[in-house]
Amino acid sequence: MENITDIKTEFINEVGQSILPFWLRFSVDNKNGGFYGRVDNLGNAIPDAPKSLILNTRILWTFSEAYSAFGSMEYLKMADHAYDYLHEFFYDREHGGVYWLLDSQGVPLDDKKKAYGHAFLVYALASYYRVTGKRSVLDSAVGVFNLIERHFLDKENGGYFEAALRDWSVAEDMRLSAIDMNEKKSMNAHLHILEAYTNLLRVWRNPTLKEQLKNLLKIFQDHIIDQKTSHFNLFFDEAWQIKSRLVSPGHDIEGSWLLFESAELLNDPDLKAEFKNISALLATAVLDRCLDHDGSLVYEIHPDGVKNMEKHWWVQAEAMVGFLNAYELTGERKFYDAMLRVWGYIKNNLIDKENAEWFYKLLHDGTVDDKEPKISEWKGPYHNSRACLEIAGRLNRMSKG
Repeated sequence: MENITDIKTEFINEVGQSILPFWLRFSVDNKNGGFYGRVDNLGNAIPDAPKSLILNTRILWTFSEAYSAFGSMEYLKMADHAYDYLHEFFYDREHGGVYWLLDSQGVPLDDKKKAYGHAFLVYALASYYRVTGKRSVLDSAVGVFNLIERHFLDKENGGYFEAALRDWSVAEDMRLSAIDMNEKKSMNAHLHILEAYTNLLRVWRNPTLKEQLKNLLKIFQDHIIDQKTSHFNLFFDEAWQIKSRLVSPGHDIEGSWLLFESAELLNDPDLKAEFKNISALLATAVLDRCLDHDGSLVYEIHPDGVKNMEKHWWVQAEAMVGFLNAYELTGERKFYDAMLRVWGYIKNNLIDKENAEWFYKLLHDGTVDDKEPKISEWKGPYHNSRACLEIAGRLNRMSKG
């Protein structure tokens, strides 16, 4: 096997010398506060771009975790900046919860309450609390958890609804983004609520939280994972009737390690054993069906079998963690090799060697899509920073036996 220490160093250098420095240098909006909503591939800000909840919470999570990993006060200062802007501008002090989108001046553009966004707020606040120890931060995370349980939970059919209007009344348009289906429930929201609840459980061992995390695992077993294909179903109506047969390899492989992480934290031997098997099945399905000849993951597979061959940065990042996790669970070398192949593809194609950070995506012909910026409503530092930190940590444990 390749020298684990050398590979680990590559990931530490990537996050510490390329990804995080780009965000420190180019993302902070010193004029209007918070962070620029868009920055192009050369580092040029679009000052009037909207500011999204998702971008801000992902920056908060990333720099909280970076401070935890490296101890740099520069990272903590960045996390403080993200927390302060969230607290001042995104919180709805009349109805509770947080807005989805602000304009460049911090005025709400989209005041919907979305489960996905509230989940990312919990996820980020839990990490920020872990590095600051501020009780007010934990109280805020618990408060958002309670809002999710009060307003998004489907008490009749289980699971969580996608969205509500500002006053928490029923929203007709449930879509997370313009490309999503207008359905009441989605895999995506449930995956990130699960991710958030797992992170919160690390710092708040609450029995209700623990029970709801168990319920989320059951929802994935009963409704989201296709038992025949070991892929995720993506969209559902209120009663969990499947509304899409599209396959999203990036979510499958991301879910493969997040689901096991949740089961492991719950410390239930039977649950852990069950999801060890599920995680391996999900990773195997992605490896067998979704890996391209160049070592990268395809973006989507349509119901007729046609593949979307675009290569998105986040899909490749999650593939590395998912395959390494599968190797740890099974000991099968094919997963470790797949992780290395994806990393090779990223180094050769997605990392911007001139201007740092990663490109958003490569098109079908293998060229960079210059229309997509390095920073946007959806492109934050979370997927690739997390992948580097996760893999470095896992390789470090492996090197110690």
